[in-house]
Amino acid sequence: MVNTSDEWIQSRTGIKERRLVKKGEATSDMAANIANQLLKKSGKPPEDIDVIIIATCTPDMLVVATAALVQEKIGAENAWGFDLSGACTGFIYALEIGSKLVESNQYKNVMVIGV
Repeated sequence: MVNTSDEWIQSRTGIKERRLVKKGEATSDMAANIANQLLKKSGKPPEDIDVIIIATCTPDMLVVATAALVQEKIGAENAWGFDLSGACTGFIYALEIGSKLVESNQYKNVMVIGV
């Protein structure tokens, strides 16, 4: 993709690994996979999720939030959600918002995914 060496990239950016998505794989597919892993690890059913926050600069589409697509794909029928685009710091913003939602005592289970 880029005419350079691993040493050049690592010494200037610190990046050691680069991953590419499979052809036809959308951001919501990756996020749903992550969400299902989180649900399995936590032992919670998808119905227990209150809010889904997706931090991404590569949404599936501009009009429908990737969070809504993830909600449908994992069966989190009681959740609402939104996307947050904050470039490299987007996940930190999403994590802060998610923690504030839990601290408000209005929501118990907030899922934050950076993808």
